[in-house]
Amino acid sequence: MEEGREDLKSIMGYLPLVWRSSCIFWPSQTVEALKVIAGGPEQSHIDSGELLFVAISDLRHSLSLSAEPLAPSAPDGYGLFFNQLISSEESSKWFEEVVPALANLLLKLPSLLELHYQNQHGFGLRLLDSQQPGTVLLGQELIGALLGCSFFCLFPVSNRGPRDLPTINFDRLFACLYDHYSLKQQSKIRCIIHYFERICSHMPAGYVSFERKILPLERPFLSISYPNAAFWSTSRTPLCRLEVCSSGLIEDQSSAALEVDFANKYIGGGALHSGCVQEEIRFMINPELIAGMLFLPSMADNEAIEILGSERFSNYTGYASSFRFSGDHVDKREVDSFGRRKTRIIAIDALCSPGMRQYKLECLLREVNKAFCGFLDQSKYRQYERLSQDNGYCGAQHYLDIKEPYYMTRDALLVNEATSTSVEIYGGNLENVALRNSQEKSCQSLVHEDNLGVVTGNWGCGAFGGDPELKAIIQWLAASQGLRPFISYYTVGLQALHNLKQVSEWILSHEWTVGDLWNMVAEYSLQRLNGKIIDVGFFTWLLPSLSANHTSISDLLDTT
Repeated sequence: MEEGREDLKSIMGYLPLVWRSSCIFWPSQTVEALKVIAGGPEQSHIDSGELLFVAISDLRHSLSLSAEPLAPSAPDGYGLFFNQLISSEESSKWFEEVVPALANLLLKLPSLLELHYQNQHGFGLRLLDSQQPGTVLLGQELIGALLGCSFFCLFPVSNRGPRDLPTINFDRLFACLYDHYSLKQQSKIRCIIHYFERICSHMPAGYVSFERKILPLERPFLSISYPNAAFWSTSRTPLCRLEVCSSGLIEDQSSAALEVDFANKYIGGGALHSGCVQEEIRFMINPELIAGMLFLPSMADNEAIEILGSERFSNYTGYASSFRFSGDHVDKREVDSFGRRKTRIIAIDALCSPGMRQYKLECLLREVNKAFCGFLDQSKYRQYERLSQDNGYCGAQHYLDIKEPYYMTRDALLVNEATSTSVEIYGGNLENVALRNSQEKSCQSLVHEDNLGVVTGNWGCGAFGGDPELKAIIQWLAASQGLRPFISYYTVGLQALHNLKQVSEWILSHEWTVGDLWNMVAEYSLQRLNGKIIDVGFFTWLLPSLSANHTSISDLLDTT
C-alpha cells in the first residue's frame, strides 16, 4: 500500500470514498444505505425508476454530495427507462437481481482498491495528467465497481472541470433520454444496462490498461520530440501497405491491430451525454472504456491514449440516429499474459471544424503528429535508435518550428537526394516507471506489441468536418513512419474515398517514401490556400487518370 500512496493521493479527491490512517472506506451512513439496497426490493423497496433515484439521492446525501446538483431531468430519465422502456420481466430482474448485486459490488470497492494498490507495481489508479506519460492497469472487477459508482452518480464533480476531466456520472445520460427522447439514446442505455447484467451474473477476471502517450515538445532521455516539417519532408521511411475496405466496421476486424478511436480531446466525447457516433458507440459496446474518463484529463495536441484489454459486451446496428442495441456479444479475443484481451484501441482527436485552416502547415503537422503519437510502435525502439545513428540524427532538427515553414516543392522532389532523418521512438514512459519500481522486465512485457498494423477509417471527417482524402493520407503517413506493417482503412462507402485504393497502389508502385508523399500533401495544401486550385481533391490533383483534363504531379514525375 505504501508504494501506491502517491497514486492514491492524486485520485482520492475524485473518488466517493474516505482515506484515513492508510485505510480506504465508505462513510458508515453510506455502508448502511448500500446494505439496505443489497437486501433486494423486500428490504429496500426499490422496484421502480423513481424509487431507484430516491436511493441514489440518499447515497449522495450520505457522501455530502447534495450540494453538487445532478442534471435536472435525471430522475425523469431513470423513471422513463426502468418504468416504461423495458418490459416488466426485464424490470423485475433488474431490481431483484442486478441492483442488489451492484450494491454488493460497491461495498467491495474499498477492499478492491486496497488490493489494487498492494499489487499495482507502478501502474496504480491515479490521475494521468497532461504531459505526464504513464499507464494505469485495472482489474475488470474494479472497473465494474467504478462504473457502478457512475450509475449511482456517486463521483464528486465540482473539481473535475478545473482539471479538464470529462463527465463520469450517468445523470446526463439518463437526462438526455427524457429531454430529447430517441431510440438511439435508449439503445445507448440498453448497452450499459446489459453490461451490468453480464458482470453481475458472471464477473470477468481480466485486466484493462490505459496509457497516456506523449510526443514531448523537448527531447528528454529515451524519447522522440515533436517532429517538425523538415523531419516529415526528409523522411526516407518506406510507405507501408494500405488495405482499403469499402464495407465492415473497425471493431469487427479480425487482425491483431491498433483500432483507432475517432476521439474527442475529452476521451469518450458525448458517450455519457447524447453523442452517438464512432467514439460514443465504441464506449457503449465496450463500457469498460468509460473507466478511463475518471482519470484521464483532456488530450493536448502532442498526446494520444492507448487502451488495451477492454471487453466487448454488446452488438449493435446503425449509426448516429439509427444506432440500435441488438443483443449480447461474446468477446472471443485472446488474452495476453496480463489477462488483457488483445483489443488495442488508440484514441486520437482530430481538429474540430477546421475549414480551410486544415490546409495550413501547422494544422497538417498537428494532425500527422497526433496520429504518429498514437501509432508509434514501442517494440521497435532499437530499430529507431539504429536508424538515428546511421543517419546522424540530431534531435534539435526535429523540434516543432513553424515560424519558417519548410517542405520540399514538387520540383525539389524530383532532384531530392537528402538522406533519411529518423528519430528515436517514444519509449520512456514505462521504462521510467520500471526503473522507479525495479520492475523493468514486467514493464517490457506490458508494452510488447508484436508486429501490429493499424485499422482505421474516416477520422475527423464526419461531425468534425475534415477533408477525407487528406485525413486518409495523413494516417497512412503516420502509420508508415511509426513502422507499422500495414494500415487497413474502412471507408464505410464514403464516395470521396472511392479512389483511395487506386491512388495508394499508384503511389506504392512508384516506391515513394514518407517524405515524398508528405511533400505532395504540403504542396497541394499550399495551392488550396493560395486559391490556385478550388474544389479539386488531393486524389484528382495527384493522378491524371482521375480527371482527363487535369495536369498533376504524376504527369511531371512520369515524364522525368
